Amino acid sequence: MKSQALNNVITYAPKSRNELIEYAFAHKKILVAVNAEKILHATDQSRSIINRNLGYPDGIGAVWALHKKGYKDVVKIPGCELWLDIVEKYHKTKTFYLVGGKQEVIEATIAKLKQEFKGIHICNYRNGYIKTDEEEKALIEDITKHQPDAVFVAMGSPKQELLMERIQNHHKAVFQGLGGSFDVYTGNVKRAPQWWVKNNMEWTYRLLNQPSRIKRQIHLVRFFFNLILGKY
Repeated sequence: MKSQALNNVITYAPKSRNELIEYAFAHKKILVAVNAEKILHATDQSRSIINRNLGYPDGIGAVWALHKKGYKDVVKIPGCELWLDIVEKYHKTKTFYLVGGKQEVIEATIAKLKQEFKGIHICNYRNGYIKTDEEEKALIEDITKHQPDAVFVAMGSPKQELLMERIQNHHKAVFQGLGGSFDVYTGNVKRAPQWWVKNNMEWTYRLLNQPSRIKRQIHLVRFFFNLILGKY
């Protein structure tokens, strides 16, 4: 699978979700979402985290940037959908470990997964409030003990990526950072309706529902101008 540097952020250009998933499992990768904001505001730390791992086009901005670089067949793969694609593809053949969210959210997530994906093997899970080195050590030891094929961590960036890297030093698997995806999956946070998602206007829906996001979204205008000017 080919990749391209966008503002020195190495982003892979999958032609399908299945291609990305199979590549991640073949190479035991940590999947990191890349969008316009991460490209525009890349720091030495965030860029390094993505470049050490498998950055994929989570947002339409990253897709358009890859298109401009000549990757016409690349597809947008929202992270909140990708982890469920992985579960659907492998729930009968691989094992999973989940970390993140409040206790009631992670428990609701596990219950819903077991209901929707009969026979799924979830090794173990815990909430995302890891407050001490001892708690992190216990988590790593438990993951190492259970040897899951895939680990989903929903804690927000860069915290979740740094944790996944520390875990991977002890146990090689496919990892994916999910941010607030457990809240979306369980209905605690509503995602944009399908029409907005399908037409690549999810960011517009969020802005209309949360006008306070304008300061954050205004930077997307700068990103698109830079894209037009060929700065990426």
